[in-house]
Order: sequence, then structure tokens, then C-alpha cells
Amino acid sequence: MNNELEERCAAFGEQIIDFVKTLPKDPTFFSLLGQVVRSGTSLGANYYEANETSTKKDFQCKIAICKKETNETKYWLRMIARAYPEKKDDLKKLWKEAHELLLIFSKMLINSRNK
Repeated sequence: MNNELEERCAAFGEQIIDFVKTLPKDPTFFSLLGQVVRSGTSLGANYYEANETSTKKDFQCKIAICKKETNETKYWLRMIARAYPEKKDDLKKLWKEAHELLLIFSKMLINSRNK
């Protein structure tokens, strides 16, 4: 599953990047762009790092960061939906994927603590 989830996280980050390129370039755009791209791509980078950790504690820490970044991404997607209501359909797909990734990271963290 590691490689499959790594690919899913990377694809999500790419989708975020592709999506923000469709937004109108206005003052709101620049503020929201940096935030959502940072958090939306960071979750994948942290998951890649989690798979290379040498201790259980370090793995748990990285997965906790993945959860945090995924939650933050969901927040920024909500703010973008407010700023650009015409993009809500595209945003729903991204938000759904972020939510599913959050559930996966949550389960991984719980399972790692129960071992």
C-alpha cells in the first residue's frame, strides 16, 4: 500500500497545482494560492518521509503531520470555494479526496499506536 498511497498523495498535490492555475489572478488568489499549494503538496512529502523513518515514533510524528496538512488543505479549499463560488464543483472533488486521505492517515496513526 505504501507505493499506492505515495502515488495518491503525489497525484493529489498535482491536482491542487493544476486547479489553482484555473483561478482568476486577483488579490485573493495570491493569498490563497500559497496556502493551499503548500499544505496540499506537503502532505505527500511528509508521507514519503514517513515511509523512510527508522523508528515507530518518527513514523507516528510524520503521519500526524500528514493529518495536520490534510486538515489544513481542507480548510483552504473551503476558503477558495467562498472566494470563487463558480469553482465549487471542482473543489468538491478535491475536498473529497482530501477527506479520504485524512481518514487514511487517521487510521494509520491509530493502528501504529496499537501495535
